Amino acid sequence: MPPTLYRDTGYSLNHLIEDIKVGRIGLPDIQRPFVWSATKTRDLFDSMYRGYPIGTLMFWETGAEAGTRQIGVESSGRAPQLLIVDGQQRLTSLFAVLTGRPVLTKSFEQRRIRIAFHPQDQTFEVTDAAIERDAHFIPDITTLWSSGYKTAVRQFFDRLDQANEKLSDAHKDDLEERIDRVRDLREFRFQVVELGASANEEQVAEVFVRINSEGVKLNQSDFILTLMSVHWEQGRRQLEDFSRSAVDPAVTGPSPRNPFLDPSPDQLLRVAVAVAFRRARLQHVYSILRGKDLETGRVSAERRQQQFERLAAAQERALDLTNWHEFLKCLTTAGFRNRKMITSDNALLFSYSLWLIGRHDFGLDVSTLRPMIARWFFMAHTTGRYTSSPESQLESDLGRITSLATGDGTAFVTELDRIVAANFTGDYWDISLPNRLDTSSSRSPVLFAYLAALNILDAEVLFSNLRVKDLLDPSGAGPNSVGRDRLFHRKHLESIGFSGTRQLNAIANMAYVEWPPAERNNADAPRDYLPRIAEAIDPETLTRQSRWHALPVGWEQLDYPTFLERRRQLIARVVRDAFNTLAGERKKYVATTAEDLIAAGETQTTEFKSSGRWNPHTGQYDPKLGQILIKTVCGFLNAEGGVLLIGVDDDGQVLGIKGDLTTLGTKPNADGYELFLRQLLDDSLSASTAPTVRIRFPQIAGQTICQVTVAASGRPIFAKPAKGGPGASDFWVRVGNATKQLHGDDLIKYQEEHWG
Repeated sequence: MPPTLYRDTGYSLNHLIEDIKVGRIGLPDIQRPFVWSATKTRDLFDSMYRGYPIGTLMFWETGAEAGTRQIGVESSGRAPQLLIVDGQQRLTSLFAVLTGRPVLTKSFEQRRIRIAFHPQDQTFEVTDAAIERDAHFIPDITTLWSSGYKTAVRQFFDRLDQANEKLSDAHKDDLEERIDRVRDLREFRFQVVELGASANEEQVAEVFVRINSEGVKLNQSDFILTLMSVHWEQGRRQLEDFSRSAVDPAVTGPSPRNPFLDPSPDQLLRVAVAVAFRRARLQHVYSILRGKDLETGRVSAERRQQQFERLAAAQERALDLTNWHEFLKCLTTAGFRNRKMITSDNALLFSYSLWLIGRHDFGLDVSTLRPMIARWFFMAHTTGRYTSSPESQLESDLGRITSLATGDGTAFVTELDRIVAANFTGDYWDISLPNRLDTSSSRSPVLFAYLAALNILDAEVLFSNLRVKDLLDPSGAGPNSVGRDRLFHRKHLESIGFSGTRQLNAIANMAYVEWPPAERNNADAPRDYLPRIAEAIDPETLTRQSRWHALPVGWEQLDYPTFLERRRQLIARVVRDAFNTLAGERKKYVATTAEDLIAAGETQTTEFKSSGRWNPHTGQYDPKLGQILIKTVCGFLNAEGGVLLIGVDDDGQVLGIKGDLTTLGTKPNADGYELFLRQLLDDSLSASTAPTVRIRFPQIAGQTICQVTVAASGRPIFAKPAKGGPGASDFWVRVGNATKQLHGDDLIKYQEEHWG
C-alpha cells in the first residue's frame, strides 16, 4: 500500500485567523490573486450561520523554499508552516470580514468587505447606503468580533428604539441570541486535509489540479499557471506583472495599458501557448509542460526543461510592449476604437497569437501584418468565429499554418486571406449579414462591424460635421448632444402601431445623428422633419452622409418595415465596402470557389458530406443521410451561415454525387437533385429556405458536386426530429466544425445572445 500523503484534522475559524495573523498559515503563490465578490462572502456567512457544509480546506506542510505571501500584515516574516492549497477565497474573505482588513480588487484598489446582519429575519446582506439607514440591520458585522462588541449591540437596540420599534423582553432576548450566534461563528469548525511535508512540489501541484477539477471552476490555464509557479515562478510573475501594469493607475512610463482589453494572466498564457506549441486546446499542454510524452506517458525532467524554454521564448514575445502595441494598431486599422466595441476577447487574443506567429516565425514586417491582421480580426469578430468552441476553432486555424514553410510570409498571408474569403462570401454580404442585422441588440458583433466600417470610411455623423470615430474615442470626449438615436421616433412609431424594444430599437432604425436644436424634442415622422433639416445642409454633404448611413433613396417616404429591410441591405454594403478598403489592391470582391473551400477544409462555416442519398456501404438509398443534411443546414441557419459541399469526404477528397443521382428515379440529374433538396428542407424545417439557401453544382476534377450555400437566418429555425413527430422542435447550431443540438436554458440563452 502506498504511503499516505495527508491527514485529516480540523480548525476553528478563530484559530485559522490567528494563525494567518502570526504567519503560521501562508498563502501560496500557486493560486489566483483576487478574492470573491462581496455577495459570495455574504452567502458564505449565511451557510455557516445555518450550519450548512462549506467545503474542505487543504493545507501543505512545507519549508521556506516555497514562494509565499501573507494574507495578514502582522506576520513576523518567518516562513509559514502551512500553505493554503485549496480554500484561498474562503479564508481571505473570512479574514477580511472578521478583522476589518481591506482586500485588493481586480483594479488594484483597497476595499473593505462590509456584510450586514438582520437579526429579526436572520439574513445577511452586502452593506449599502439603504442598509446603513435601516435600524433593523447591524450594518457591519465586523464590529461583533471587535473590542466594542457590546457597544455595537447596544447601538443596534438604541436604533430600534428610535425607530419606535417596541420590543418585549422575550423578543429582545431572541434577537440577542441570534447576534451571539453570529459572533460565535468564530468557533465554526473547518474540516482540513493537511498534505505532509513528504509531498513534493510536483505532487502538491498534481493534487491541486485534481481536487479543483472536480469542484471549483478552474480551467486548464489555471492548472498551467499552477505548474509554472512550481517550476518557473518568474514566468508566472511576469504574466501577473503585465496584467497589473495594464490596469494599475500608479504605473508610470511605458505600459500595456490600452483602450481594448485589460489582459489577465490566463489570457496572456493562452497567447504564449498558441505561439509556442501551436496549441489552442490546453488539456494536453499541462502534461506537455510536466515533461510528459503524450504517446508513451513517460515524464522526463529534461523534456520538461525543453518545453518550458519554448514557452519562455514565446511568452517573452507575447509580453514585449512593442509587439503588443503594434498589434493593437491592427484593431484601430480595422475600425475599432474602444473596448465597448469588442464583444469577443478571444477574437482579440487569438488574432494577437497569429500576429506574433506572422511576425517572428514568418518574418513579416509590421506594415504587411497590420492590414492582414486587421482583415482577420474584422472577420473573426464579426462572424463570431471564436465565440462557440473557441479552442477547437483556433486549433483548426493554427493547423492551417503549421504545414507552411517557416519564413514564407507570402504563404502565411495567402492562407489567412483564403480563410477570410471563405467566410466573407458574396452570400454573406447579400443575405447573412442583413439577416443578422435584424435585431435590436446593442451588443451585436454585426452592429460593431458597421460602426467600425464608419470609422474606416472616416464617416461624418448624420446632419453634422463631426466624425463618428471621434464619438467612439476611448477618452469619451464627444459632445453629450450627439449619439445613436432613432430615425423613426418612438412616439411616431407608437402612434402607427409599433411597440416593443425589438421594433423600436432595431439596429436599422438607429444612427449616429446630431439633431439641429429645433429638432431635438420633436416626434415627427421622417417625411415631415427631413425636409426642414435638408434645407440647411449642403446637398452634396447630405448625399455623402446618406450613403455612409445607409439611407435608402426616398427613405423618409417609406413605410417602417420596408425602410428597415432596405436599410439592412445598405448597411451590409457599407460594411463590405469598408472591409474591402483593408484589402489593399483587392478592392473588388473575388468570389470564393468550391476549390478554395475544399482547400481551406471544414470550419465553422464549411461542411463536407460524402453523400446525401447513396450509402456506399449498403449500396442503396439511405434516408438517414437526408437527416444529416437537414441538421447541417439548420445549424448553419442558426449560426453565421455556411456552405455544405455534398460529394466531398472529410479529408477533402472529391467523390462527386454520381451515386446520389442514381437514386432519383425519373430525374437523375442536377434539376432532380435540387428538387429533392428543396423538398427535403422545406418539409423538415420550420421556415421556407427559398430566401436563405442557394444550390449549385460546380465541376471539380471531372466530378459534379452539390454546393449548398446557407445564409444566417434572422430568427430561430427548428427541424423535425429524426424519429418523426408532429412539428419541427429540434434546434441545431453550428459550433466550431460540428453541429450541436441545444435544449432548455442553453437554447434560450443562445437565442437571446444571437438574435437579441
